[in-house]
Amino acid sequence: MTDMRTSAVHGRAFAVMGFCVGTFAAYAPQLKAQAGLGDADFGLALLVGAAGAVGAMWVAPRIDRLLGASAMTVCALMLAAGFLLPGLATSWAAFAAAIFVASSAAGLLDVVMNARLSGHEARTGRSLMNLNHGLFSLAYALAALVAGLVREAGVAPVWCFAGVLAVTVILAFGMRDVVEPELTEATDQNLAPVVLPWVMVTLAGLIVLISFTAEQATENWSALHLERAFGASAAEGALGPAVLGLTMGIGRLSGQEVLRRVAEGTLMQIAAALAATGLILAAFAPVQGLAYAGFAILGLGVSTIGPTALAWVGKTISAQLRGAAISRMVMIGYCGFFVGPPVIGFMAEAFGLRLALATMGGMLLCITVILVPALRASARRSGVTA
Repeated sequence: MTDMRTSAVHGRAFAVMGFCVGTFAAYAPQLKAQAGLGDADFGLALLVGAAGAVGAMWVAPRIDRLLGASAMTVCALMLAAGFLLPGLATSWAAFAAAIFVASSAAGLLDVVMNARLSGHEARTGRSLMNLNHGLFSLAYALAALVAGLVREAGVAPVWCFAGVLAVTVILAFGMRDVVEPELTEATDQNLAPVVLPWVMVTLAGLIVLISFTAEQATENWSALHLERAFGASAAEGALGPAVLGLTMGIGRLSGQEVLRRVAEGTLMQIAAALAATGLILAAFAPVQGLAYAGFAILGLGVSTIGPTALAWVGKTISAQLRGAAISRMVMIGYCGFFVGPPVIGFMAEAFGLRLALATMGGMLLCITVILVPALRASARRSGVTA
């Protein structure tokens, strides 16, 4: 509870992100049909959104400094308002434009809230990244479940997203975060030039990229997989992303304690292997129940990979470099949130959705076998344990 109170301001922003993404995941099949899109068209539209997100991440540090203490509040409101637009789209062009706007707002909030939280961790000496990402997952699970029931009742997407906007307005009142000097780029002209440890930042960023790619691709396509492969109803389809979000929340809250006893690198290796197993099981499950079990195992495994990598960089990099390091790492890693769904779309169109999901499982194994050992070697050269 102490940790929760310590980062309550940041937790609200993570919750808003979860509400928006979870609602979108539950309504994805209907939004896709409403706009008249095939798998490849849907994937291409999400790729347009990815371009908006990456562009927003690039300018996010500047926006953060410009908005100051109101940065998270403004970005959260922009995000919730932006997600109204996909619910109104009835063509590919309209849907792509809507996703571009919503994803751009998501990119801004992603960078701002993670950079602010990393600085808060450094100042307080507490490990809070898994906790706050856990709040995102729990909010995502709740939103996916509620939105699935609402969709089953025949409520139009735009009205459900309007409800999310109303909740965001309420939460926004508690998101004001005073800017600390160490979170901004160096302004003291007397400071000597410094260079980021690019090898560490890039390796950790790639770990986040793969884990978030698998996570977001599954969030957006799990309902469709269940409905297509097993003839699941709208509510049963929405249970897929809801199970994923719930177990991710459990995994991240548990990871908060595990990190007190296990090195970051070891945790990431175990988690990646578990996540790969779950995703492959979900992809090739012969019955609907095993698909749910696969998504649950995936959630437990993938939950701690990204937040642990972010936390590791945050504690390793000096305060002077932390803001720039987190920004670059988030730009690399969070591309997975937006690149994953379109990649799955293109692969599903060409090879089928089952094989597309299983391929993501194979990518997760690269974290265990290649990336974490490379990160550990780099850390040792710098005198850091990973």
